[in-house]
Amino acid sequence: MPVKLIMTWNIMPEREQEYFEFVVREFIPGVQRLGFELTDAWATVFGGHPQILVGAVLPSVAEARMMLNSPDWISLNNRLLDFVNDYSQ
Repeated sequence: MPVKLIMTWNIMPEREQEYFEFVVREFIPGVQRLGFELTDAWATVFGGHPQILVGAVLPSVAEARMMLNSPDWISLNNRLLDFVNDYSQ
């Protein structure tokens, strides 16, 4: 059964330009290369919710766990954390 990974975060105000460059050049291609199927990308423009919400689908819970524990995902995710705060998955 497919599973959905939902990630949320806020972009650090002083890192916005670098964040967008990283997301376009590295994060999105990296996530897709790992086998995640990106399904959602939302920006909150009003209210007290996380600024960014991203959804991705994986074929099974077992594959999701394997991917989320892989060195490639951990590295990619750690790079994202250089540009965001309040990260949740």
